[in-house]
Amino acid sequence: MSVQVLADEFGVSLSTIRRDLATLSSDGLLRRVRGGGSSVEQDSDSFDIVDRRSADDKDAVADRAAALIEDGQIVCLDIGTTTARLARRLRGRRITVITSSLAVVDELRHAPGPELVVLGGVLRTTYQSLVGLLTEQALAQLSANLCFLSTSGVNAAGQVLDTTGIEVGVKRAMLAAAERSVLLADKGKFPGTGLLSVCEAHDIDVLVTNSGADPGTLARMARAGTEVIEA
Repeated sequence: MSVQVLADEFGVSLSTIRRDLATLSSDGLLRRVRGGGSSVEQDSDSFDIVDRRSADDKDAVADRAAALIEDGQIVCLDIGTTTARLARRLRGRRITVITSSLAVVDELRHAPGPELVVLGGVLRTTYQSLVGLLTEQALAQLSANLCFLSTSGVNAAGQVLDTTGIEVGVKRAMLAAAERSVLLADKGKFPGTGLLSVCEAHDIDVLVTNSGADPGTLARMARAGTEVIEA
């Protein structure tokens, strides 16, 4: 929907519509596009397409995140393109990795070092992941030192968001299973969009992002007690 059409429909100025679109975007209710806004679609793109976006930023985040893991630890890796890149950097490490991401499995199944625990669930072929009640129940039986979460975006209030409802329960179960939580989010996800809130800023112990991420959102998370690391 274009800015002009919205202004005509509601009888207000273009600047008013632009401000409203910015607010709705920061709340995760729509996605800003050039000249207007569009709905937030679920699974509109495949894993491979999403993986190619902001590749350098994701690599920098994954490099920095890998340094947070100590030998002997048990870590949960969430569904997502950045967590799959993190898995690539864990080859040869003496750790245990718990995941429902088939992309993570592909990175580690033949790698020496990590012990791999694969969670069950319903297969989402578009995003190479296992989700649902079985996944959440399996996580409830496990305990980890760290969980590494992905996100579709973090809004201006510091809420961690996701666009796919069936993934939210898995993310929350990972948070509950781990002693500490680490959010991996490239700078393009600040402020970001998402249909549902996964957790609040104070639920995240560490945020790993890029230099240049929205300073207001980072400051909000820091005030909530999150350690912010810029790669």
